[in-house]
Amino acid sequence: MNMLSFLGETPTAALKNAQAECGEEAIVISTKKISDAKDGSKDMYEVIVALEDEDKEIKHTKKITSPSSSNNSTKDKSFQAKVYDFKEEILKMQDAIMQVQKSLWNPKSQLYDLTIPLEFVDMYNLFEQNEFDQEMTYTIMKKTIKQLPIALKANPKKVNDFFKLVLRRIIPIKQEIPLRKHQRKIVMMVGPTGVGKTTTIAKLAARYAYKLGQNYKVGIVTLDSFRVGAIEQLQAYTNIMRLPLEVVKKPEDLVEALLRLKDCNYIFIDTAGSSQYDVDKIEMINEYQEKVHELPIEKVLVLPANVKHSDLVDIYTNYSRLNIDYLTFTKLDETRSFGNLISFAHKTKKSITYFSIGQNVPDDLIVSDSSFLIDCFMNNSCVRR
Repeated sequence: MNMLSFLGETPTAALKNAQAECGEEAIVISTKKISDAKDGSKDMYEVIVALEDEDKEIKHTKKITSPSSSNNSTKDKSFQAKVYDFKEEILKMQDAIMQVQKSLWNPKSQLYDLTIPLEFVDMYNLFEQNEFDQEMTYTIMKKTIKQLPIALKANPKKVNDFFKLVLRRIIPIKQEIPLRKHQRKIVMMVGPTGVGKTTTIAKLAARYAYKLGQNYKVGIVTLDSFRVGAIEQLQAYTNIMRLPLEVVKKPEDLVEALLRLKDCNYIFIDTAGSSQYDVDKIEMINEYQEKVHELPIEKVLVLPANVKHSDLVDIYTNYSRLNIDYLTFTKLDETRSFGNLISFAHKTKKSITYFSIGQNVPDDLIVSDSSFLIDCFMNNSCVRR
């Protein structure tokens, strides 16, 4: 395919020159202004056309004359119509780009005994940016290389979609199933100081009391009488939502508090936060739940999304003595890396219940959804819905 350039003082004039020389079969590639009128000259436009007959050669010097030249108002001006072999140039550029890309990729393309194909470079980089567990990256890459048909590997969208499918299969999610009318659930939120347990409880209380349309009765119990302002914070939330609040300071008092809330469908227990290395405080929470061992209590470990994988492991290891049932992640709006959440949940085999994406009560709460977490992963950003 030959590319040809034609000039004219207007786009129409340039196009007519092209059609006169090449005929109606010429395909217009682009039209642009290449010079402005000055010193008595006119504006000049360029039209680039393509001819599909590669054997046809056009060699000429074309004289472009302004319409006003017939009135002898300006002198004729001549321009060369130049043949461009854009196809050859584009192929050269593509080859050069591939060589540069390969030179950058080869040093990091080896993962254990696996060579990562160049087609997966973008996805592999995404796994690294998200601080994804390297062993899991290896497993996912190996599976994708083996299972993805060769014909699809050259299609970036198909590669992207396949990786999303693999990620969706490895993220453990607990579906939200609202209670029936006469059912009851007690949920204890545990975790380190400052992860947002109290705010998350307020969001959940508001959700079940007012947002599901079921008129659930919700009660809140706090065991956190140590932190300054903890009780006042919960009292403010419960006053606004008109919900009962029980303050418990000793393990033996928890049974009576739960009895006073016996008409509630949902009871959320807020616990004192502590360092994951403060085993004594974690054991104190255990003393509370042992006093009501006859009542089933769902233990949810609240974890911050903005810490590294090793920190999540340390928190889980020490809090696991409470027999954790599920995970809730907070602070997703305070990080750009989400691979640690996916790989951690997969390795612990603990399902995720909710995501907290900000401080607003009750809005900044997302019901667990693998697609939401994958979108955050793919975009390196918390995607608000």
